[in-house]
Amino acid sequence: MKITKTKKLITLFIMSSTIFSVNAQTQADNPLIQKWTGPYGGVPAFNEYKVSDFKPAIEFGIQEKLDEVDAIANNPKAPTFDNTIAALELSGRTMSRISAVYGIYRSNLSSPEFNKIDTEMSPKLSAFSDKVYQNRKLFTRIETLYNSKESTKLTSEQQRLIWWYYTRFVREGAKLDENTKAKVGKINQELASLFTKFSQNLLAEENNQYVELKTENDFAGLPNEVKNAAIAEAKTRKLEIMGCVANTRSSIEPFLTFSTRRDLREKAFDIFVKRGDNGNATDNNETVVKILQLRQEKAKLLGFATFADWNLSNKMAKDPQKTLDLMNSVWEPAVAKVKDDVAEMQKIVDAEGGNFKIQPWDYRYYAEKVRKAKYDLDQNEVKQYLQLEKLREGMFWVAGELFNLNFRQITNVPVYHPDVRVWEVSNKLTGKVVGLWYFDPYARAGKRSGAWMNSYREQQKLNGEVLTIVSNNCNFIKGSTDEPILISWEDASTLFHEFGHALHGLCSNVTYPSLAGTAVARDYVEFPSQLLEHWLGTPEVLNKFALHYKTGQPLPKAFVERIEQASNFGEGFATVETISSSLIDMKLHLTTETIDPHQFEKETLDKLHMPSEIVMRHRIPQFAHIFSSDGYAAGYYSYLWADVINADAWEAFTEGKGAYDKEVAKRLYDNVFSVGNTIDQEKAYESFRGRAPKSDALMRARNFPIKDKK
Repeated sequence: MKITKTKKLITLFIMSSTIFSVNAQTQADNPLIQKWTGPYGGVPAFNEYKVSDFKPAIEFGIQEKLDEVDAIANNPKAPTFDNTIAALELSGRTMSRISAVYGIYRSNLSSPEFNKIDTEMSPKLSAFSDKVYQNRKLFTRIETLYNSKESTKLTSEQQRLIWWYYTRFVREGAKLDENTKAKVGKINQELASLFTKFSQNLLAEENNQYVELKTENDFAGLPNEVKNAAIAEAKTRKLEIMGCVANTRSSIEPFLTFSTRRDLREKAFDIFVKRGDNGNATDNNETVVKILQLRQEKAKLLGFATFADWNLSNKMAKDPQKTLDLMNSVWEPAVAKVKDDVAEMQKIVDAEGGNFKIQPWDYRYYAEKVRKAKYDLDQNEVKQYLQLEKLREGMFWVAGELFNLNFRQITNVPVYHPDVRVWEVSNKLTGKVVGLWYFDPYARAGKRSGAWMNSYREQQKLNGEVLTIVSNNCNFIKGSTDEPILISWEDASTLFHEFGHALHGLCSNVTYPSLAGTAVARDYVEFPSQLLEHWLGTPEVLNKFALHYKTGQPLPKAFVERIEQASNFGEGFATVETISSSLIDMKLHLTTETIDPHQFEKETLDKLHMPSEIVMRHRIPQFAHIFSSDGYAAGYYSYLWADVINADAWEAFTEGKGAYDKEVAKRLYDNVFSVGNTIDQEKAYESFRGRAPKSDALMRARNFPIKDKK
């Protein structure tokens, strides 16, 4: 059956079956319930929303979706792809729009008023999800289609979608008895409340804590842009001091890298690593323990030995031991590299007359000194060429070269904050618009730290040609209004990384929204984003877009050569910092006993012989990736897993005609960026590369020794 006919039948079916439990007046008064209108198939009406709209809107959206699901489940006709699977794809559109805006507020516009609503609605949203997954009649219809021989006559994408629904429902407990379902549902609601509490506690500590800079000497060693940002931060907070360092990664790390004040570096380091671990009202340790206990209980009810086993059941890795084997294989070479680097740093400390051993708050500062001495590469000097806006233009240029995308800034759509800007994205060969890209680059109160990509609306062709809407959100320090924003090489890499996620969404070319864009296995989703980081260091980008903020001259060739020579410098630190968090995450979720977070962290790291000069990238009480949701729980290894694929994929370019090899780029688009979850990810990668990825590529990329395979 053609899509257009399917759409009409399903739409009529849903319209005739839906029972509206909220009166029409409420619906008309609440802008969050309304369909998105305006250009590009409709956009969020950010100029109309109020925090007070969320609760009634969510309650309406939940009931509408449940009514639609009940209508599908109780259809007296035999289940077909159209009246069950496609109907599910078209259901809950109102709730999808509300959820998109709700997520934006939660991450970017948090406030006491919103937090109260979030605390109340989180368990209700979890209960709503369980009602869908635990609808026995609905699952029976899905299961019938999954087991039907008739399904083989469907398209491969339709077969994949049936598989996706079936495995998702089974994983969430659809086959359990009613009593066990109720227990799982109760746990999910408790977890949702705890996730919200953890996130709000962490945000409070980041918003409320800072390091005071009271005298000119407190700014010693800081580049002008870091100094100006600290001054601006104090003014924003209305503090009667010269400046302050906010308790976010984007503020703390530059301070640790350049400040000559060792005492203040220690203070900055201390507040950052103790987020959520201060024994106060926003301490997260008790919350973490409860989350772990509930996850283990849930996994057992679902028939799995541990939460790690449950969460990896739909990932590429499948088996937790595979992830441990990979992490352990990289761990020892990384630790050895750190020891070598620390030895060089200690020589500088000793030569300067410093009577101390390198500590974690010294690492970045002395690593920068070694980098400068060893490679004649001053990161602060390089930073003068890394203007945020120029690099954004560079990202657009790369997207054009690889995927024929064109970006045009527009001002005819509402935004949720004055800092947010929007671009229309089109195919530069055909002129066809493929989506919108929202950019929210700056840190502010109420915005969570870090950098991320969001999808406001998934691309699809089931309900007509629906354009995707994606965003990139960062926390760069705004500084003075009359100066360009200069960022570090690491931050520039992060910028390209998150843009890789956005391109994964913008290149999507599938029929069904549940399979679109970044809706792939968690340990595969980081691959496209990590891959895009490589293009930052290409001469084409550096020569065109790494321009000195005063002279406009490109980054000198000698600098480019030195950057290439130093490209592996710091890999030991970055690998140890990240894998230690990944190992802790996996071991936490393989443990069936109640743990003490401090003791568990210390004992685990001691067994790993964690270098004393480094701490985990995310300590347990602040590990938002794994405790603000189930998203990366027992899944933080995904960054390393995906980096194996990334390193192997990059060699497809370097073995060919280089970074801008059109043939390789087309294969990448056809088999990775455009297909979403319409094909098994292992098969998709093999179609791109011609074989499975080889881990040796990662070791080469990080300049780690490769063991002989005998």
